[in-house]
Amino acid sequence: MAIPTLKSPAPKVWSRLLLLGPAFVAAIAYVDPGNVAANLTAGANYGYLLVWVLVAANAMAVLVQYQSAKLGLATGLSLPEILGKRLGTRRRRAYWVQAEVVAGATDMAEVIGGAVALNLLFGVPLLLGGVIVGVASMLLLALQSRRGQKSFEYAILVLLLIIAVGFMAGLFVSPPDAGAALGGLVPRFEGTDTVLLAASMLGATVMPHAIYLHSALSRDRHGFSSDPLVRTRLIRATRVDVVGALLLAGVVNISMLLLAASSLRGIEGTDTIAGAHAAVSAALGPAIGAIFAVGLLASGLASTSVGCYAGATIMGGLLKVRIPLLTRRVVTLIPALIVLGAGVEPTLALVLSQVLLSFGIPFALIPLIRLTGRRDVMGIHTDSLPLKIAGWVSATLIVGLNVVLITLTVAGQS
Repeated sequence: MAIPTLKSPAPKVWSRLLLLGPAFVAAIAYVDPGNVAANLTAGANYGYLLVWVLVAANAMAVLVQYQSAKLGLATGLSLPEILGKRLGTRRRRAYWVQAEVVAGATDMAEVIGGAVALNLLFGVPLLLGGVIVGVASMLLLALQSRRGQKSFEYAILVLLLIIAVGFMAGLFVSPPDAGAALGGLVPRFEGTDTVLLAASMLGATVMPHAIYLHSALSRDRHGFSSDPLVRTRLIRATRVDVVGALLLAGVVNISMLLLAASSLRGIEGTDTIAGAHAAVSAALGPAIGAIFAVGLLASGLASTSVGCYAGATIMGGLLKVRIPLLTRRVVTLIPALIVLGAGVEPTLALVLSQVLLSFGIPFALIPLIRLTGRRDVMGIHTDSLPLKIAGWVSATLIVGLNVVLITLTVAGQS
């Protein structure tokens, strides 16, 4: 595939190098309500056992998001756009269906999480809370449409900081057992349920829709330069952006599990977000409980906006169909409202949605690794041999975990 040649944005490149941000938008996908449900459930039920899953998943996330951003900067195209050009009509549409299902599962989890937060903070009924979250996310998307990507990034960054405070505050009141936490770095499982949770945590950390999205975010923020030197400098700056954003997201994720392991282990009812919130409030005080709920609300609002943005990127690249973001927001809100209205237990819906995301990862990850390893696509920015190996090892581990999950679930082993 020929690399497009556009006018180089050299006059502004140095100022753009100083403006990080796309990775922080993508990082919101790694601290969404699905993460909260999976991480709290893992910590409350199994203590520090699955710390290693989050550490490994976050390392994979850094690698994957860097490759996605690099693809957008090196080619001037998003991952869905490249796939849309390479796939035949039937394969392209089939690929879009699975990607859309993944994006829909993501969006459902995020709206449900925001609704739960409103219920915890103000007693708002879940269905009404889902509507409120949907409307609030429309306002964030309107900011992106009217004020541009940079304003949207700033708004998301503020919400990310609120999320970090909300989920890390409890650790200062109830520090974890350092020795036990280090012991959790040893890879192991304890039956089918822990494999299910690990898959959920993996799906909630290496998010497929964020893989599709980041290639578009980096391209849209920096543009495409025909000057290889400019592209190289932008890609180097992107490494800093990705490492910083994913390090913050990883610390928040691990903090959730450590908080649950140190404060919620063995307490009845902590397998739900509402139960965990009640236990946190009882054990650490109502102020920490309120901060936790605010963090969950910020997580739902930010992540559902980013998820809708990702869905539009997927549809535009694969189907070459673009609908207004606000219209898409209304349509994709419906499944979440149906789940909330049907009375499905919110935390269970969140955990299962993250398992679905885990199965969607290979469909985004494998094409990404193949494309970034091809010189006819990436030119001089082709992945180095160590990066290729790391990418394929990550993909193998993810697919392997899913196979184990299916085998154990079908066999009914414990």
